[in-house]
Amino acid sequence: MEQYKEEFIQFMVESDVLKFGEFTLKSGRKSPFFMNAGAYVTGTQLRRLGQYYAKAIHENYGEDFDVLFGPAYKGIPLSVATTIAFSELYGKDIRYCSNRKEIKDHGDTGILLGSPMKDGDRVVIIEDVTTSGKSIEETFPIIKAQGDVEIVGLMVSLNRMERGKGDKCALDEIKDLYGFETNAIVTMEEVVAYLYNQPCNGKIVIDDTLKAAIDAYYEQYGAR
Repeated sequence: MEQYKEEFIQFMVESDVLKFGEFTLKSGRKSPFFMNAGAYVTGTQLRRLGQYYAKAIHENYGEDFDVLFGPAYKGIPLSVATTIAFSELYGKDIRYCSNRKEIKDHGDTGILLGSPMKDGDRVVIIEDVTTSGKSIEETFPIIKAQGDVEIVGLMVSLNRMERGKGDKCALDEIKDLYGFETNAIVTMEEVVAYLYNQPCNGKIVIDDTLKAAIDAYYEQYGAR
């Protein structure tokens, strides 16, 4: 596993973003783990988060894109932090863009924040985590309405690797439906492999009992 992935897993645990225990998800599923990207709240955390996203985007999509689009609301700070990190790490200025939930009809009008998109732009979408693909259903038509733009791919922080609407995980369903690549900084398989019976911040995060609960969860809800 790449070093930045190992560091990112530690970072999620340290930041109390990735938690383990018993959680009821919006879908009603009872999950032994939960991710809350809203727990990244400090300048240091956002700076590091942007760097991990930038490294994963660079590894998967290179530098041949123009705009990083972060769907409102959580995607807004993600797109800003990552465009800054991309410039610092790779010396290339990309533009950030996000949508508003409500169209603004005065001052800086329209549905977009940040850079406008124009014909020929290549766009990478950035999100925290995707479980159902609902946000892409809303985002895709907004981006395509801006002109002759190409969506290069989607980058999320964690692939939960569980079934979406069908038997595949949400990221694979999005790829099949919209035709662009989908990737994550890390997968839950990588998280479990790295943390199982290994100390993180001086303690074992995933012990045998928790590993059994995660295995049972994927036996029931894992993507095929």
